[in-house]
Amino acid sequence: MFTGLVEEVGTLLARRGTQVTLLAPFIAPTLKLGDSVAVNGICLTATTLGGDRFTADISESTLDVTTARTWQAGRRLNLERAMALGDRLGGHLVSGHVDGVGRLVSRTPLGEAHRLAFEMPGELATYLVPKGSITIDGTSLTVNEVSSTGFTVTLIPHTGAKTTLLSISPGDAVNLEVDLIAKYVRRMLAGFLDGGAAPAGAPKGLSYEQLARCGFLE
Repeated sequence: MFTGLVEEVGTLLARRGTQVTLLAPFIAPTLKLGDSVAVNGICLTATTLGGDRFTADISESTLDVTTARTWQAGRRLNLERAMALGDRLGGHLVSGHVDGVGRLVSRTPLGEAHRLAFEMPGELATYLVPKGSITIDGTSLTVNEVSSTGFTVTLIPHTGAKTTLLSISPGDAVNLEVDLIAKYVRRMLAGFLDGGAAPAGAPKGLSYEQLARCGFLE
């Protein structure tokens, strides 16, 4: 589990098939074999350690649903070690399991900050609310506006300086993870949604009218 507060911007040294090797002078010396590291929002396991660098494996299924397949040597990536019990939760709960790939639509200066507009897969819109949280390439951000196909966030100067988000251009793809709590709430309430709106495997068609007919609302 992570918080979405990037600890270091590392450099991809090599990607060989499903293995990535990253230069990370700050966090690599602190890692143990098997430790989890969020790499641009993807939870990976450190399998080889070497001073200021580490290697991790990426499954084919993860390559298929994230931006990782496009990574090339020299790319800068946001890194965060797994949180420990007792740590301050400065961002929000982040699992490192990417929900979809979005794209930057525009970047607009707002004084020293920037307004970033992203498009996203439509099925993610139901999990976003204004002032809620979203993870973009491993960075915890607050949602400003939401539509059926996109959303906006404000990038403050500190976050811009500590992450890669100011280096992306319109059209570039990013990893998105919606709020974990929103996913659980959506799942629990799915049975109250009329047929077809619930996630796969959830009860369908249960409505307030049906509950009333069965005497639950008397």
